[in-house]
Amino acid sequence: MEPVEINAGEFYLRQWRADDRIDDREALVAAGRCADRGTAGEFVADRTRRWDDDSVCSWAVCDQLTGTAVGEVALTAEGGLTCWTTPARRREGIARHAVSAVVGFGFGFLDLPRIDAVPHDDAGLRLAHACGFEPDISRGVWTRLR
Repeated sequence: MEPVEINAGEFYLRQWRADDRIDDREALVAAGRCADRGTAGEFVADRTRRWDDDSVCSWAVCDQLTGTAVGEVALTAEGGLTCWTTPARRREGIARHAVSAVVGFGFGFLDLPRIDAVPHDDAGLRLAHACGFEPDISRGVWTRLR
């Protein structure tokens, strides 16, 4: 699948990049997601491969004004959702905007019947609840149905 950009209010979602126009490697290192520019380059290449093989749609969540990546949201072909934001930008509603936009994409464009998330901490639980996910105890996930 070709990467899709999504407007998410104050933020926009786009493919991770490391080219002559946009280079997200420094943002990945600064966020603590990668140890150095080399591993950040591998991260970007991996996300590109996953778009190409239709296994995962992965977006850099970017500030509208600066274009700087401040997080990531990803959705697998099976409807698995993951999300993170940089430590310096947490508690600003970034993840809520990004997740809401990607849920709309998953249900509308990908025609998924359900989207699942596995919150790893209290912030993840609050995010899942705020975005309309319900606990599915039998499967150990939080689910949102179309």
